[in-house]
Amino acid sequence: MEELCVTAKVVLANAFVMYFKTHSYHWNVEGKNFTQYHSFFGDLYEEVYGSLDTTAEQIRALNDYAPISLSDLYKYKTIEEDTIKPEYPSQMIANLLSANNQVILSLNKLFELASSENNQGLVNYVADRLDKHAKHGWMLRSFMKSGD
Repeated sequence: MEELCVTAKVVLANAFVMYFKTHSYHWNVEGKNFTQYHSFFGDLYEEVYGSLDTTAEQIRALNDYAPISLSDLYKYKTIEEDTIKPEYPSQMIANLLSANNQVILSLNKLFELASSENNQGLVNYVADRLDKHAKHGWMLRSFMKSGD
């Protein structure tokens, strides 16, 4: 059960870092396709942000506590934060694709653990999140083909 709780916190931390990274790109994107990227980043960060509360509630349903501070949350993340603003939207997209892949890896691990513990509610929630992040992945990969 402890590994399940820790892995759920990794999922929460990774989703939070991906959310913030996406939101910061929304704020800071520039260039000829500004409107398209700004809108895409806005839709993406809103969807990921919308998952955070339910993920934390899943941790509580496991009879554990969600992280109480950013420093506590960040102990669990596997996604690297930016130290400088990416210069081009294509770099932002590549960074988000990498972050999304990390979220998927942590969700897959949580799915396996929840399945082995026969926690059907968590399995269902994680399966839904995996579907969402698979969609985010193909959208991000499609943006990478635009050549910007």
